[in-house]
Amino acid sequence: MRQPRKWVRYIRNAMPVGVVFVAACVVSPPGSGLGTKSTAPAKPAAVTKSAAPAKPAAAKPAAVAAAPRPAVASTPKPRAGAVTIAAANPNAFNRLMRRHVKRHLPPWKDGNHNPNDPDVRLLQAPLVAFADLPKTRSGDGNGVAWVKALDEGKIHPRWKLNNPKAKPVVMNLNIVFDVKGSMPDVVYPHKAHTQWLDCSNCHPAIFIPRKGADQISMASIMMGKKCGVCHGRVAFPISDCMRCHSKGKSSLAKAKP
Repeated sequence: MRQPRKWVRYIRNAMPVGVVFVAACVVSPPGSGLGTKSTAPAKPAAVTKSAAPAKPAAAKPAAVAAAPRPAVASTPKPRAGAVTIAAANPNAFNRLMRRHVKRHLPPWKDGNHNPNDPDVRLLQAPLVAFADLPKTRSGDGNGVAWVKALDEGKIHPRWKLNNPKAKPVVMNLNIVFDVKGSMPDVVYPHKAHTQWLDCSNCHPAIFIPRKGADQISMASIMMGKKCGVCHGRVAFPISDCMRCHSKGKSSLAKAKP
């Protein structure tokens, strides 16, 4: 049996037994365990909610037909007889070392002009334009000795586009590059270059004008850097070695271990 609360003990000590019992029955809150049960109205039974009607299952959309894939352009097949060096020997690296079987093609056959253009046949064909120009000794590249043609007055390149009377600032200075091994040293002639180009064409983007600042190798040239920016593209190719390696080793250099 639960212990009576403090106020119940106080009333029991202060009043007769009969009164205490009656007081406990009247005053004690329902559910306290003292006296009779409370006559408090019972809570109404909870009304259960009616189950909502089940929604019909959504019909799955019909399978969408796969969109057709765009046609991929096929890689053009190489021309008959054109065998790349990489296919013959993947370890070989040969950039513009072989002579072209067909060169100086007319503009409507060179692959650089639109053959369907009616005006393309008005352009002068290279074989006609180069007919009177001096030829190189090796025949590599386009076969034209451009510096010799310039010295002989066969061509007259314009120094400035907006001033046909402007004269070039020619620098007559040769720079010798020491080459390791038995290969002759390289002579770089400024005169042959400054007759065509301004100093800003090469310095400082391609060559830093300071001794020892540029590391030049045949590998970098073949990859289109340093001298390879022009040679092999618009100037004679590197297959004619002696045009650059033109200075023999000195006796002092040969004596070095």
